[in-house]
Amino acid sequence: MPKRHWLLKTEPTVFSFDDLLAAPGRTTGWDGVRNFQARNLLRDEMQEGDGALIYHSSVDPMAVVGEAQIARAGYPDPTQFKKGSDHHDPKAKPGSPIWFQVDVRAVAALPHPVTLERIKVTPELRAMALLRRGNRLSVQPVSEKEFRCILRLGKAG
Repeated sequence: MPKRHWLLKTEPTVFSFDDLLAAPGRTTGWDGVRNFQARNLLRDEMQEGDGALIYHSSVDPMAVVGEAQIARAGYPDPTQFKKGSDHHDPKAKPGSPIWFQVDVRAVAALPHPVTLERIKVTPELRAMALLRRGNRLSVQPVSEKEFRCILRLGKAG
């Protein structure tokens, strides 16, 4: 299966790219996703070795701030089973999980974060899912061309 590319949104006050860099092995489970469409991508589409862009949302300015890689394909999100967890789901059972996560490993911070405004004015990025009206998914596919363009912008400034 060919390598795919993704954009993963996170609120930096909850979990930032710096937190990912500081995690053991620069790797963590990408847990807490509670949207069925995003869950399906985590469970069925994302594979080990896929590339990922880490996007800080709900901050000014919103921007792609780092490059990562999927370190483990989808598996049940353990937080759904933990009573008292912000992500607990009483309907989820270990034998029939509802929510899934992947493991994500940091590759490198972008020297120049690529802001949402920069993405909007870059012709090669015009078709990005991030820019589609009403698209609020925390997990989104990104084409190889879009992935390479963002990395180029983030390294060049």
